[in-house]
Amino acid sequence: MRYFITLSYRGEPFHGWQIQPHDASVQETIERALATLLHAPTPVTGAGRTDTAVNASMMVAHFDTAEPIDNRPLMVHSLNGIVGRDIAIHTIHPVHDTAHARFDATSRTYKYYCHTAKSPFLYPLSWPCRRELDFDLMNQAAARLMGYRDFTSFSKLHTDVKTNNCVITHAQWTHIDSHRWVFTITADRFLRNMVRAIVGTLVEVGLHRIGVNDFCHIIERRDRRAAGTSMPGNALFLSNITYPYPIR
Repeated sequence: MRYFITLSYRGEPFHGWQIQPHDASVQETIERALATLLHAPTPVTGAGRTDTAVNASMMVAHFDTAEPIDNRPLMVHSLNGIVGRDIAIHTIHPVHDTAHARFDATSRTYKYYCHTAKSPFLYPLSWPCRRELDFDLMNQAAARLMGYRDFTSFSKLHTDVKTNNCVITHAQWTHIDSHRWVFTITADRFLRNMVRAIVGTLVEVGLHRIGVNDFCHIIERRDRRAAGTSMPGNALFLSNITYPYPIR
């Protein structure tokens, strides 16, 4: 039997989603919990690979079992008792045998949060911006992202992907309240470090260090050295993943 599992987690205690040789990861924590309850090694495949400190308000993964899980709500409850306070298991849902959490996903959405006034409550899940940003100009630049496919300029170097092409369908900064903003971006896939590099370059636009046309030229150069700095991962959230079939 194959199951999809939906979960959320705070990224700061982990060295990313993917299993690491000597560091804690979300994937390893869940695999150990499943193995404890199912009495067998249970590999888990995630819909993506969030980096160190990056959060997920929605992650999807799949795993296989030799026998059906008779009481899925009880399994969810038991898993939550094992995985610790920084991971929350939400649902376990049976899917067809060839369903794949990563390859079947049709879109992924990330959100990057920032605040412009000091707050003891928002950090570390929001980036504290100490300078005034021109969010209107940042949105003009963000809208240009939909006109491109190759995002090599925003990709971590020396990755093992076959292509740096992505289809971005939404990219926009929106106002949450007087001091808080969020950047939401949706695409069919993302490269490693891509969202954090895009946000870092948009901040350069917001500070009037580069213009909208400069932002476009950075994309066209296909050179990571041309883009802005990578923003801290603690303010980034994987927030949604869509599939061509129900997953809950």
